[in-house]
Amino acid sequence: MTDAAPPAASPFSAPPPDGREVLDPGDVARALTRIAHEILERNKGAGDLVLLGIPSRGVPLAHRIADRIRAVEDVAVPVGALDVTMYRDDLRRHPARAPHPTEVPPGGVDGRTVVLVDDVLYSGRTVRAALDALNDLGRPAVVRLAVLVDRGHRELPIRADHVGKNLPSATVERVMVRLAGPDGPDGVEGVWIA
Repeated sequence: MTDAAPPAASPFSAPPPDGREVLDPGDVARALTRIAHEILERNKGAGDLVLLGIPSRGVPLAHRIADRIRAVEDVAVPVGALDVTMYRDDLRRHPARAPHPTEVPPGGVDGRTVVLVDDVLYSGRTVRAALDALNDLGRPAVVRLAVLVDRGHRELPIRADHVGKNLPSATVERVMVRLAGPDGPDGVEGVWIA
């Protein structure tokens, strides 16, 4: 018999004991469906639409929204990934960020309606970095923002166009998004941090 430590669990695999569940899997599914419909309404269809997910959880969310748009419009909306690592304004304080690949869909972004997709909108600094990164890729006709959770506490004048859930939160609270797959079932929790 050995005293080996059990394997480390994913920090998102189970709700923390002191966390409060904000969205369950059904809530996440409904929020993404609503966001997809709002995007279609605002854009008057799927024409010239491109979804760019901000890694890491924004990318699978963008794919899920595109799947819902395809189910409604029978049009495959191009989906890509927009890495913002080198555009962040906190690299000096947190230099150990691993870059993710930026993947621009065929046809690029010039003259198109680009919807940036992220999991949580907080200070607005990640979105500002995304706008800078997008500027290096081309010149979209319109840029919009879709987020699963808007928790407030903005430090920059940025707002989301499409929101799954507005979640008033304390600055000492952390919002954790789980997506099906490596994180376990879909869900969102609010966790108080010491």
